[in-house]
Amino acid sequence: MNLRRRTLVLAMSLAPLGALAQPRKPAPGVDYTELTSVQPVETKGKIDVVEFFWYGCPHCYTLEPLLEQWIPKLPADAQFRRVPAVLNPGWANEAAVFYAFEALGVLPRLHRPFFDAIHRDRLSTRDSASFNDWLQKNGVEVKKFEEMVKSFGVQSRVRRATQLSAAYRLDGTPALAVHGRFTVSPEQGRSQKGMLDIAEYLIGVARKGQ
Repeated sequence: MNLRRRTLVLAMSLAPLGALAQPRKPAPGVDYTELTSVQPVETKGKIDVVEFFWYGCPHCYTLEPLLEQWIPKLPADAQFRRVPAVLNPGWANEAAVFYAFEALGVLPRLHRPFFDAIHRDRLSTRDSASFNDWLQKNGVEVKKFEEMVKSFGVQSRVRRATQLSAAYRLDGTPALAVHGRFTVSPEQGRSQKGMLDIAEYLIGVARKGQ
């Protein structure tokens, strides 16, 4: 067999192996969930990417460093936002903290430190003395914070977060939702990194309007 033909035969014999080595395309119902009822997006002209989280969730806490690296690399037509999941009445308390921080303009500064305080320092928002002490140490006036938590605006947003958690059919956290059409969990992604990779794939699907 001459060299040219030997090379051709070798290439043909390796072709199936090469095909098997290609990454598998994420499948609905396995690697992500396609919602039966599409949810409205927040910003027109942008691909809506939502992280549903709970401050008390250890998996959300370990995801945070990955998100901090991932968010700046999102494409220009994608917009990321966080929504505190409310899957039971107990989670509404931390959701109110999130929205009060946002309303007071301190969320960018306190989001990660609050996570750290809960999971590293064992802070509980139900221990009012310890929580108030933490607020003061972080430059938040306790009375102003308490008024904000009880405000109509914050309580309305907590109710909306509760509705969204049900509409997206969440059964745990963390979860990522893409453009009101898809959700993906770490279990579906096989890891937190895998969840982010599938979310990137779904951003591409949403962009194409498939």
